[in-house]
Order: sequence, then C-alpha cells, then structure tokens
Amino acid sequence: MSTLITSRPPPRHAGGSRTIAWLRANLFSTPLNIGLTLLAAALIYGAGSAVFQWLAVDGQWRGTGPEACPDKGAFCWPFIRARFDQFMYGLYPADQRWRLNLGVGLGLLLAVPMFLPRVRHKGWLALGLAIAWLAIGVLLFRGGFFGLPTIETSLWGGFFLTIVAAVFVLGTALPVAVLLALGRQAEAPLVRSVCALWIELWRSVPALVLLFVAIVMFPLFMPPGVEIDKLLRALIALTILMSSYLAEAIRGALQSIPKGQYEAADALGMSYWQRTRLVILPQALPVALPQITSNFIGLFKETTVLLIIGLFDLLGMVTTAASDPQWLSIGTTATGYVFAAVFFWIFCFSFSRYTAYLERKTTQGQRQMEL
Repeated sequence: MSTLITSRPPPRHAGGSRTIAWLRANLFSTPLNIGLTLLAAALIYGAGSAVFQWLAVDGQWRGTGPEACPDKGAFCWPFIRARFDQFMYGLYPADQRWRLNLGVGLGLLLAVPMFLPRVRHKGWLALGLAIAWLAIGVLLFRGGFFGLPTIETSLWGGFFLTIVAAVFVLGTALPVAVLLALGRQAEAPLVRSVCALWIELWRSVPALVLLFVAIVMFPLFMPPGVEIDKLLRALIALTILMSSYLAEAIRGALQSIPKGQYEAADALGMSYWQRTRLVILPQALPVALPQITSNFIGLFKETTVLLIIGLFDLLGMVTTAASDPQWLSIGTTATGYVFAAVFFWIFCFSFSRYTAYLERKTTQGQRQMEL
C-alpha cells in the first residue's frame, strides 16, 4: 500500500519567529544581557529624542537670513543656505567660479575611462590624467593665461580646496610610495638604507610640525627674491608625509608575494622593471588596497590642518562663517559642524565602498586565475 505524502504549507510568521529567537538569544538571554539591553535602549532613546528635538522640532529649515533662526540653540539650515557657496568655493571670486565648475567637470570626464573595465593601458591613462589635472589646475583654477585673471591660492578654500589637496597629494604620494617601498627592498645596501631612513624620519614627524617647517623655515633657505606658493609648499609637505605612510603599507604587501613569483618572472627572462611592473605590483597593490584606502581617508580628513597655516578648507570656512557676529550662536556653530561632518562622511564612506568593490573584484579575478 502506498501512502500519499502531501506537502504542508510553510508556517506563518517564520521570519518573525526567527527574529524573536535571535532577540532572545542575543539580547535577552541572561539577566545581565536584559539589563544591558534596556540600558542601551534608554540611552539611545534619550540621545535620539534630544537630537530629534534639536533638529526637527526646534530647528529652522526656512529662510535665508539670521532673523530666520530666532532660537539660538537649535538647528539653523538658513545658515547653510546663505553660506553654501562660501563653503564650496571659499573666497574665490563669484564671477570666476565657473572656472572651478568647468575644471572639476573636465577632470571627472577625463577620469571616466579609468572606471571602465574594458579599457586597457590604464597606467598610461593615469599618467595622462595626472598631467591633464595639473594643466587644469594651472590654466583654469589659478589663471593668468588666455585672458583669464590670476586668482591667488590664498583665495582658494572650502570644499574645493579639500578636493584639490586630496587629489594632488594622492596622485603624487602613491607613485613616490611605490618607489620608496621598492627601494627599501632593494639589493643595494645604500639605496635600502636611504629609503628606510627617509621613511622612518618622516613617519615620526607630526603633520603640524612638517607644515610649519614647509611654511616658516623653508623660505629661510631660499635665495632672495625666490618664493614658492604657500599652498604648493603645504601640499608637498603632505605628500612627503603620506608617501611615507603608504610606502610601509606597500612594503608589507610586497613581502606577502611568494618567492616563486619572482623566480617565475626570472625564468621568463624578465628584467627587474618588467618583473615589478607586470608580475609583482599587480599582485601587491590589491593586498595593500585596504591600508591605502585607510590612509587616503585619513588624508582627506587631515586637510583640515591647513587651517593652522591660514588656508581655509571646508571646516575652516565653516568656522570662519560661524564666527560672523550676525550668525554667532551655539546653534549656528553646531549646524555648521554637523554639515561639515556629514559632508566628509558621505565622501569617505563612498570612497571606502568603491575600494571595497575593487578589492572584491580583484580577489575574484585572482581566484579564477588560480582555478
């Protein structure tokens, strides 16, 4: 006799049952966990309700002038709306800001091929992109050519200055870091010692000290009448510092490459630079990518130290605008800092997500090659 087997419908609220089971196992499993869970919930409720009260209930979202924020301790969006251009462009003349928009747009357009997977020779494209960005910065941003008035770098500021500093330092520090990492593993003792001394020297110097050396002491050693732009000196100082950090990250990645890779490249008759460019670096850089990302995010946030030497990036512009007597209040200052924090978080989080995508893609490619 055969029996008829009928399928039963899945139990309802299975997802809810799993959620309840997870809560019991992780948050309410013991009296101690119950107490900690309730305490955390009370703290979150207290902080969340205070933020909601400050931001939504008492906060002011309409208007453009100081009179639109009668509550001096609450959130004041009119302050951001009134000073938004200043936060983005600094003191750059308003009638010349089209140059910044055009330059940034051209830079992003030229960078599109770097993100297309089927485009080849990306190393040469990166070199051409760096040269193009440098030309854009000199011709458009600073001016003095083709009838464009010269805009001194002392007027550059806001988020524009943050982007310029981050792109310049990353674009120059990464190649220098690769050379320093290779030099520290070189067979020649003199090259290895010089690179190691250079890296350890600058890694032990605080960023502020290096900036003051570049801004205050460096002009003392220059011939009379010769002066280098203050912003350029600050960017070179940050490049030296960042290249030393990145060099150690890349050196650690180079040490993770199996010795057989070097032997295989030598067996194929490759020269030192061919082996490094075609075999070693393509494997080492993905390994160092998380540390490179971490250092770059730190650099992106450390551009705020330019405020110390009189260059006003986004945070510097927020601080300066909040000190205006017309806007001076606790709520306005807090609003400006929250705006700067959210702005930095958006860009840093976006960059970290993109590098995580590159890391996963590279790992998948290496697994496919191993199979």
